[in-house]
Amino acid sequence: STPQRTCGRMKNKKKAARKREEAEARARGELKDDSDSESEEEEYEEEPAPKQKSASKKRKAAEEAEDEDDDDDDSAGEDSEEEVPANRDRPRIKVDFTGVNAKEKTLILSSRGVTSRYRHLMLDFCTMMPNSKKDAKLDTKNPQGAVVEVADMKSCTGAMFFECRKRTDCYMWLSKCPQGPSVKFYVENVHTMAELKLTGNHLKFSRPVLHFDASFDDKPHLRLIKEMLTHTFATPYRHHKMKPFIDHIFAFYWEDGRVWFRNYQIVHPEGKEVRATGLTLSEAGPRLCLQPIKIFQGAFGGPTLYEDPSYVSPNIQRREQKKQDMGKYARKVQKKAERKAHARMNALKPDELDGWAMD
Repeated sequence: STPQRTCGRMKNKKKAARKREEAEARARGELKDDSDSESEEEEYEEEPAPKQKSASKKRKAAEEAEDEDDDDDDSAGEDSEEEVPANRDRPRIKVDFTGVNAKEKTLILSSRGVTSRYRHLMLDFCTMMPNSKKDAKLDTKNPQGAVVEVADMKSCTGAMFFECRKRTDCYMWLSKCPQGPSVKFYVENVHTMAELKLTGNHLKFSRPVLHFDASFDDKPHLRLIKEMLTHTFATPYRHHKMKPFIDHIFAFYWEDGRVWFRNYQIVHPEGKEVRATGLTLSEAGPRLCLQPIKIFQGAFGGPTLYEDPSYVSPNIQRREQKKQDMGKYARKVQKKAERKAHARMNALKPDELDGWAMD
């Protein structure tokens, strides 16, 4: 303990001697005051480096500066044009979304007994519609009611159902699930892509342009059919399978009480043909004709909203054709009997001179 005390006393003596020397030097003017030195040190103290602002703070600061510049320009004069900085990213063009076919999914399926022609037509529609979903064939007594359940399980808002009867007649249903409405068509004059072998060719799942004849706006039931076709064939907005190109057209025409469907590719000319000819259309297929039979309020049933009076069932047409074929033989037998009767009634009398040479 005694050595520590002696060391502490010696340090105190040294500090006291140093303070005494500093006081004498300050009195002679050789050393400045501590307050002055501290103030000078504060003056010459280096300023700390500014902190780097984040990207969001820089953006906010730039927006505030722009708002202040806009206020100054407005005060200076309303007619003055705003100057856009060169380094500023220009805003994108806003695309107005109409809300049509926002998240539509269409279920495409058929009943048992479908022929190869209609099965290939169904596959063609699946390749042209990115929002379509396939399912197995339905083998039930009431396939229309089962389609609504399948669409619900597949999270589909619409359905395209091909109902085949007697392996000859095909009926296509377009329906909104599960509330409706629904349209029943009789399919005629079907030609698939593989059968036609046309020159048109477009990208798979590219966005189509829907073209409707002006006749679809004349009557209420045609406007409803046009809306159903739009919801079924229009590609949804920003669908994940869609290709952002417009290179083909779905054309719908109303003629002779039927809807005529055509698919055309938009051909861009190349080389010397650019100035001579503009855009041209080349048919890609498939082709089909749809005759509307009935429009129902519900999905695959319900109150009838419209019925085509000119529609004749194909069974009645075949029955009338058979009656004509059956009457063909009867008419033939009747003509033969009439010819015999006519010959018997108009037979020639025997001539008096017959046999005179023999006498």
